[in-house]
Amino acid sequence: MRRAVFLFYLILSCAVPAAAFAQNTDAPPAWAYPMNPAGFKPAPDDGTLRRVSDSALALTLTQVNSPYSTSDWHPGDHPPLPDVVAHGRKPGVLACGFCHRADGPGGPESADLMGLPATYILGQISDFKAGVRRGSVEARVPAKLMTSIAKGLKPDDAKAAAAYFSSIKPRPIVSVVESATAPKVHVAAWFLVPAASGEREPIGQRIIEVPDNLAQYISRDSRAHFTAYVPVGSIEQGRRLAENGGNTIQCMSCHGEGLKGAGPVPGIAGRSPTYIFRQLYDFKHEARMGMGGEIMGPVVDKLSVNDMVSLAAYTASLPP
Repeated sequence: MRRAVFLFYLILSCAVPAAAFAQNTDAPPAWAYPMNPAGFKPAPDDGTLRRVSDSALALTLTQVNSPYSTSDWHPGDHPPLPDVVAHGRKPGVLACGFCHRADGPGGPESADLMGLPATYILGQISDFKAGVRRGSVEARVPAKLMTSIAKGLKPDDAKAAAAYFSSIKPRPIVSVVESATAPKVHVAAWFLVPAASGEREPIGQRIIEVPDNLAQYISRDSRAHFTAYVPVGSIEQGRRLAENGGNTIQCMSCHGEGLKGAGPVPGIAGRSPTYIFRQLYDFKHEARMGMGGEIMGPVVDKLSVNDMVSLAAYTASLPP
């Protein structure tokens, strides 16, 4: 278990060929479900202390990647961390902040929990525990980890984590840029990273979401920011789909004005477009059932991959 956890987030040295991210309509899109390549070796810890802007904290790579210790670079940004968020519970419950960061922004590979309704978070934990919330690529570690963690999570810890993350005011974590090209990328711990060469390639019908500062994100700084490159015209197309229905129903009818949420229904504005795309795809292909699945399945049933790319681009472009 510990080996799997450490491999989950350590930066990888192996690149996935750009062709692997080409659109394939017969399988889940590789760009949305990045898989660590076989035979990779994680970067070793050379003992160097890592630092981030506006923080007095200094941590080694080993400390950053401890699954039972959240890297809390900016404790003044949020209320005190519940113990389950800061440390988890050994042997099988990882610190919530290990994947989702200290105050919940997560990243393209993990959910942004900031400001989600507590009842919604608890419902998702229940769905993971019951095995009805899965991913369309079941070999991916993030969803498998959440299933394992949910099964070991005590009810009081789940309630404490849900109350904490729901109290955090959502903030922008991604800039959405329409472009005919995007950086060539490789996979680093289940998310995409620009190639060191700086080369670009046609974007096609993809979302290429990359950290603005890789070292900052690898250090699990909750202030890390992303840029998502999306096809030209996709934001407007997504707006039309969201507001007028088309192949679906109006998104605001459930998710509220500005898609900021309504009651127990989560806000989806300003969150990772890669993550949003995966949820739409998983709903459509019945990998994600349980709470909301019965409702969302028919809503997304007629959406094409291009529709889902556009909707994800639009929702991510909105203020949270």
